[in-house]
Amino acid sequence: MKIVIIDGQGGRMGRVIMEQLLEQGADQKAELIAVGTNGIATAAMMKAGAALGATGENPVIVACRDADIIIGPIGIVVADSLLGEVTPAMAQAVGQSKAKKFLLPVSRCNTTVVGVKALPMADLVKECVEQVMKLLPA
Repeated sequence: MKIVIIDGQGGRMGRVIMEQLLEQGADQKAELIAVGTNGIATAAMMKAGAALGATGENPVIVACRDADIIIGPIGIVVADSLLGEVTPAMAQAVGQSKAKKFLLPVSRCNTTVVGVKALPMADLVKECVEQVMKLLPA
């Protein structure tokens, strides 16, 4: 199983997701790949313990091709989001991937998901990691 964590800007969300997945032992059950829309985001996820990481548009496209799970802020499916870091090709790659997608609603993407309760990032990440772990083999 291949889990791709995509993040941009400072990579804080991706870092916390990676830390929690590693704490839960997800790396023993799946390949975890950190992909940043910029070098700072990738570095943050690598500092968290990611074994594999890459930066930029082409790594997003390539990683999404055969991913089983994609995790990231909701902006990764919206062209020009994250202050323009998400290119149309990146958003298309994520959107067209057959992977199960875990998109965290972040208001900074200038996107409001109606009906979704505004929760602190820590709670969103915790819920996301819990749901991902349920999909991994025992």
